[in-house]
Amino acid sequence: MTNMLYGTVPGIDKPVSRIVQGIIQVQKDDEAKGFAFLDALYEAGVNCIDTARIYGNSDAFLGKWVRTRKLQDKVVLLAKGAHHNNLRRRVTAYDIGTDLHDTLAAMELNYVDLYVLHRDDPNYPVEPIVDALNQFKNEGKIGAFGGSNWTTQRLQAANEYALRTGQTPFAVSSPNFSMAEQVQEPWDNCVSISGSAGEEQRKWYAEHKMPLFTWSSLAGGFWSGRFTRENYKEHSGYHEELVQKCYCYPQNFERMDRAKQLAQKYDLSLPQIALSYVMSYPLDIYALVGSASMPELHTNIQALHHKLTPAEIEWLELRTNTQP
Repeated sequence: MTNMLYGTVPGIDKPVSRIVQGIIQVQKDDEAKGFAFLDALYEAGVNCIDTARIYGNSDAFLGKWVRTRKLQDKVVLLAKGAHHNNLRRRVTAYDIGTDLHDTLAAMELNYVDLYVLHRDDPNYPVEPIVDALNQFKNEGKIGAFGGSNWTTQRLQAANEYALRTGQTPFAVSSPNFSMAEQVQEPWDNCVSISGSAGEEQRKWYAEHKMPLFTWSSLAGGFWSGRFTRENYKEHSGYHEELVQKCYCYPQNFERMDRAKQLAQKYDLSLPQIALSYVMSYPLDIYALVGSASMPELHTNIQALHHKLTPAEIEWLELRTNTQP
């Protein structure tokens, strides 16, 4: 018995767990341990797993687990492709097809449930992108498709073209969304809908009811509580420096002060309040959180069931100084 929550995505005939496991956090250099962890996640109710062509051997590792467990009709595979490289932006029909076929070959599977373009190239027309994705859907190689780090303007243009031509539109989007405002992007060509700058995009998603697979819901570790006003400059290492660059700013530390008060009020941890904020927001959200252990997953599931009130969300967003 699980207390995981699920939703539905157009084009996918399975329920989709509201917590999505990132394959990056799964131990892959020890197959037995990595498979055992995926087994435990699945038993706990997580049936959606995120991978990407640029994540090393992740596609092959995940595909082997799915095949050996005979789970392809039970799990939801979210595969990403068409990431840029240091030479060019790679969102052409050719690049999409190349990455998709390489993913399927590595997985040794004939389809993935959800195929998401890892980046966008705003200078490239949406028409051939939509045509290519529909071709692969019609061939049975993908169930549904979407865009990661696509603006709502580009999504709207793509879906208007799909509607005009009688084709399937983008079903999902995968932007950054967190209680922490992303002041600088961690990597080139990222799109965030957090903070006041993302308000118009959030309104668009609410209007169009598009499912969101939000990345860095816990702001890359900012909400772990390890980073404070006093010590954040002392942290070193690639991931720590990303957190400093993106999230360690006065407004986010003010949000942290308020989140700590709610955590104490509800006997929850700071990361739980941060995840609860994301999952309580009035959008159709599936959070990519990347649990690194089963205790982490269980605390994330607990946060999934704790709903913040609209007044608490407004207060955490610094839109009011009246504490609820």
